[in-house]
Amino acid sequence: MAEADQSAGASSEKAKRREARAIVGAYHQEQLRALLEQVRDGFAQLDAGELDEFELDDLIHRYKRAAGQLWSFCGSSGGEWLQAATALAYMHDRGEEHDWWVESARHRDRT
Repeated sequence: MAEADQSAGASSEKAKRREARAIVGAYHQEQLRALLEQVRDGFAQLDAGELDEFELDDLIHRYKRAAGQLWSFCGSSGGEWLQAATALAYMHDRGEEHDWWVESARHRDRT
């Protein structure tokens, strides 16, 4: 009977990880889209003469920092997905939202 309990526990854990992966995957896609919109806006500003090429280059580097932080948060394995999904649920319950773009500026100021 212990083997059946262990097998059920493993199946339950796999189901939790699949659910976490789906939640984190959707969040990752949504947040990555928002970050890419910053780059799209940067190109529009370049075309309008509001930014020069060097400023756009800085913006693209900032995008890369933000996207890297997002990738790190979202993880790439079952345990990391569970951790990220738990963090997202916690933030949601508190009415908080992480702004990866703002965080990338803070990171730049520290270096």
